[in-house]
Formats: sequence, C-alpha cells, structure tokens
Amino acid sequence: MSESTISESTLNQNPVSAEPQSDNRWQQASARVNTLRERINQVVIGQQAVVDQVLIALLAGGHVLLEGVPGLGKTLLVRSLARGFGGDFRRIQFTPDLMPADVTGHAIYHMAESRFEVRRGPVFTNLLLADEINRAPAKTQAALLEVMQEHQVTIDGETHATPQPFMVLATQNPVEQEGTYPLPEAELDRFLLKVLIDFPSQQAEEQLAAAASGGHIESTLRNAVSAVFDADELQQLQALVPQIQVDQQVLSYAVRLVRATRESSQLRRAAGPRASIGLMLAARAHALLEGREFVLPDDIKAMAIPVMRHRVAVSPDMEIDGETADSVLAQIVESVEAPRL
Repeated sequence: MSESTISESTLNQNPVSAEPQSDNRWQQASARVNTLRERINQVVIGQQAVVDQVLIALLAGGHVLLEGVPGLGKTLLVRSLARGFGGDFRRIQFTPDLMPADVTGHAIYHMAESRFEVRRGPVFTNLLLADEINRAPAKTQAALLEVMQEHQVTIDGETHATPQPFMVLATQNPVEQEGTYPLPEAELDRFLLKVLIDFPSQQAEEQLAAAASGGHIESTLRNAVSAVFDADELQQLQALVPQIQVDQQVLSYAVRLVRATRESSQLRRAAGPRASIGLMLAARAHALLEGREFVLPDDIKAMAIPVMRHRVAVSPDMEIDGETADSVLAQIVESVEAPRL
C-alpha cells in the first residue's frame, strides 16, 4: 500500500454535521481521483462531463447506465477506468439469444470425477460493461439484478461473491429501438446514474480523429492511464464518501427535490425514495471529487438530473410538446428553493 493511502481514521467522521471541519485528507483523496480523471481525459477525448459522472458513480459504489449512439468511446472509457485502479474488466454483448447463465455462470457435472464444477460467468470482475443491455430479454436482464444489488451470484443454490470493488456500466442506443426490450423500472432503479454521452465538439472531434487515425489511442491508453491506486485503496476512497458531512438543510433540500417530482403534472412516473438515497450518495461523491468534506447545495443541483432522469417518465401531453425528462427535471430544480448556508 502506498504512503498516500487514505487513513482508516476517516471512517470515524460524523456523516451528518452542521459544522464542517477542515481536513487535508479530503484534498488528498480528491487529488488522486483528479489525477485519474486527467489521465482518462487524455484517452476519452471531449467527454469530460461523462468521465466526471462515471468517476462519481465509482466513488459512490453505484452502477451507471450510459446512453449514446455507437462509436463514442464507451468501451474505451470502461477500459481506461479499469486500468486506473488495476482492476479487471469484462464486456458482455447483450443479444436476444443471451441466456442468464451466459451472464452469471453455471455448474457442470464431471462424470469421471462424480462432482459438479462451477464455471463463473463474466460478472465476476471489477468493471462489467453490459453493452446494449436492452437487446436481451427480461429473463437475462433480471440475471443482473441480484449481482447489481447484492454483489453476489447464486449458482446451483450456492452463493458466490463478486470481486470488490464491483461496478456495472450498461449501455443503450437511444436511436435504434427495433428488437429491444425496455428495462423494467425495478432494474432502472438499480442504476445510480444515467449518463448521456453525446457527440464531441468540433475541436475535440478533430483531436480524436487525428489520434485514432494515427494509432495513438491505444498507445496513450497504455502509457498515460496507469494505475493511480489499487483496488484496496479505491475501496478506502469509497469508504470516505458516506463520511462526507451534510447539513440538515442540504439533506432536506435533496429530499424536497425528489418529492417535487411526485407533485409535477408533467410527469406520469415520479422518483421514489431510492432516488433520495442516490442523490445524497452522488452529491457526497461530487463533494469529494471537489476536495471538500461537506456537501453544498450546488452538489445536489449538479447530480439531481443524472440521478433522476431514468427514474421519472414524462406525461404523454408533455412528450407531444417536445419536453424530455431532462427539461422537466431542470424546471423542477429551478422551482425548488435551495438553502443559503
């Protein structure tokens, strides 16, 4: 373990307090995560906001639903993230004929030895890329539910824990919906964030085209994205997130934002209590990324839409008017008064 390993004494911090105390451990933790952020941005060009949100989910120990058209660097992002802490990375291409055992694993009987052998599936990794998750039928999608929530898999009646840390990054194509199976609400709710990955800017795309066509992307990935910390140190960073201090007014503000979705006539489905929990986790991780040991209302605002956009549904009338979940949620965020600390 390196000298910059986060001290376990940070776990004794009071998670909710009205009087934050200065402590350079938060700045040290932020500096290390920001080093990883800078290295990933050298490879995943023009997607700084996406990189930030994925890092926040990693710190919070949550899963991410990535939505964007093919070719925007989703696989490269996950590979870079795994290299950043020396973690294992696996990818599953979801298809209509994918079976649950193809995801979780299965038991095989060896007749010669008269015993069963468990062959673990690709979910036994640190970072799992579930590519085009909505192309697999509901039964296969459901195979991810237990592992996403419990970080364990049951095979032939025996429970097997996944490696730690464990994170699922699932992708969806927002354009091509033919032959897809929309994710049920119960599974959508398991994702901490839904991150939209869009086309890069003109300047970023020029830089990307030059790097990719010149064969520099892979060399940059090998040379620039080295391990900033190991898996054990990452878990210590994750353990700091629940210790970030939250003023009661800020906590109340986060809950009021979520509850406001239940009073909006523009939404036919509102966010539930899991959104309140997710919003606080994401806001704490956002504060840690910024090097603070306390949450500000701006942290709540920054994470409100990524946390709730997949947990709400716009009413038919609003859809006809061209409104989206993001636009409705932006109006709600503006309408709910933030505390002045």
